[in-house]
Amino acid sequence: MSDVLELVDVSVVRDGRALVDQVSWSVAEGERWVILGPNGAGKTTLLNVASSYLYPTSGTAAILGEKLGGVDVFELRPRIGVAGAAMAEKMPRRQTVLETVLTAAYGMTAHWRESYEESDEQRARLILDRLGMSEYADRRFGTLSEGERKRTLIARAIMTDPELLLLDEPAAGLDLGGREDLVRRLGRLARDPIAPSMIMVTHHVEEIAPGFTHVLMIRQGKVVAAGPIDLELTSRNLSHCFGLPLVVERHGDRWTAQGLPLA
Repeated sequence: MSDVLELVDVSVVRDGRALVDQVSWSVAEGERWVILGPNGAGKTTLLNVASSYLYPTSGTAAILGEKLGGVDVFELRPRIGVAGAAMAEKMPRRQTVLETVLTAAYGMTAHWRESYEESDEQRARLILDRLGMSEYADRRFGTLSEGERKRTLIARAIMTDPELLLLDEPAAGLDLGGREDLVRRLGRLARDPIAPSMIMVTHHVEEIAPGFTHVLMIRQGKVVAAGPIDLELTSRNLSHCFGLPLVVERHGDRWTAQGLPLA
């Protein structure tokens, strides 16, 4: 398998502070990675590098075989699907759910004068159905609940048939029911052998969907652990990552974590 992402000694420095500090990490084709870490650890910074929207201060980053700094990112970015809060803020609130998904085909956020083929609309509706959003196709994006918006943005990210799918805290802000519904749907996607390689950022192990194969833990910009999730998602590694004693348990194909009781 070839690497869809390869970072070698990547650092991102802002105002004299290293948001990411000499990170070396590779994601192979077909792998599904989750990035775990506390607030300010550098998770979203790594995802921004992986999306080609942020260049390393030092080190090298290759995405889908193309080295940042030596490739036209406007040709690279359509090969990468991105869903997160930053993308949600760019979406016109009066645009329908279907239009929101369709505009990804042109790399746009707002419907203008472009025309879509029937096959584009069929694909958009099929993806929306897969994510439980078919009945919302004609609803305006601004009227959706938080969970419905998350699913719409994931559908939009998949619309272009990307080779790499990046999810930035997809379950953030959801209630228990919304989170569990999203985790179930992400698990179905992660287990699909023809789905793209995936990287998901989260703070919570409970949000890791079945089918995710690897974990990267990061703290203060540095890698704490990286590798197969069955080997690396341990109480010791998670405690080191978050800076307090934690116990990780696995129940079937889901994970939980809690702090040790105070003495």
